[in-house]
Amino acid sequence: MNSSDLDLINRLVLRTIDALDKSNNDVERTCWMIVHEYHHGLMPFEYDVREIDETLYLTVLKELKERLRK
Repeated sequence: MNSSDLDLINRLVLRTIDALDKSNNDVERTCWMIVHEYHHGLMPFEYDVREIDETLYLTVLKELKERLRK
């Protein structure tokens, strides 16, 4: 992974942590919403079924869970 990929993952993780502080949503759902916003330029709406980059989502989710454990 190059440095720009790591920067993107870090930014998305930090945005997810910030969103978790303001909501009662679960980690997976909030992470998915942040990656959706990054991918499509807006937060998902009810029943939004557009695809996201699953590899990016899983990478961000993994990093997020590691940081939350600390």
